[in-house]
Amino acid sequence: MKNGVQQLKRRHFITLNDFTPDQIQTLIDHSLKFKQGQMTAQFHDRYAVNLFFEDSTRTHKSFEMAERKSSIQVLEFSPENSSLKKGETLYDTVKTFEAIGVDLIVIRHGQEAFYEELISIPNLRCSIVNGGDGAGQHPSQSLLDLMTIYEEFKTFQDLKIAIAGDIRHSRVAKSNAQILNKLGAKVYFTGPAEWMDESLHAYGTYVEMDELIDKVDVLMLLRVQHERHSNHGQVFSKEGYLKEYGLTKERERRMNENSIIMHPAPVNRGVEIATELVECQRSRIFKQMENGVYARMAIIDSLLNEY
Repeated sequence: MKNGVQQLKRRHFITLNDFTPDQIQTLIDHSLKFKQGQMTAQFHDRYAVNLFFEDSTRTHKSFEMAERKSSIQVLEFSPENSSLKKGETLYDTVKTFEAIGVDLIVIRHGQEAFYEELISIPNLRCSIVNGGDGAGQHPSQSLLDLMTIYEEFKTFQDLKIAIAGDIRHSRVAKSNAQILNKLGAKVYFTGPAEWMDESLHAYGTYVEMDELIDKVDVLMLLRVQHERHSNHGQVFSKEGYLKEYGLTKERERRMNENSIIMHPAPVNRGVEIATELVECQRSRIFKQMENGVYARMAIIDSLLNEY
């Protein structure tokens, strides 16, 4: 180990499934040190570009803020004004940025596992960071969620964590269920039964919201992802979804005294959660956003320092 930290040795950051629990803890520890001002990153001679092919505020600008706080020079990129409009492939776009000297490329794309072709490029000199691939994985969101939970409870072992809502269409649900299970948490799923994902049964148990609400330490709500639903999917009114599956004021009053509310955002107020609860005392929704910058600084630092 270098300087007493668990060696990560990753050229790319694709999924937290690639990491051991000790390596994940190292990333969390470094995220917290960046937040507390105990670590700094100075990559004045490094370059990054963020290729976002799906709409994003938090992830996109959080990565950009993390890059700028790390003194990285950030190149602008807009799919609408790029050679993609002329038929250029993602592969050739990445090779172009590699050729002109970019060190770090953060990509969000609607295609699941878009990164497989890219990380198989022989002798690729730049690092690829998965900013979200379709309904597949969202590893940087998972890391900031882990950081937020650890900051609160100082452990994952035996914590009861419920992932609630549109699970089938959520990359956040998949990433978090797998990692939280690996770290020793007890994972539960809740929400519309037709939106469950059978592939996640190995990581947790489905329980009705009203049976679960007073038992959990963390309630992790998910956005209803209308853009990933087929035209024939289940349709709920805002009021109907909140009443049946969301966090109402009545359900919040039943939660344990020290339990917290999380949501990857953007939040559909009055759908997944009552508007009054978005910034309530037990909500950590905006703290997650704050922590996202430091978690992504830790990711960048691990890749560019190659420890």
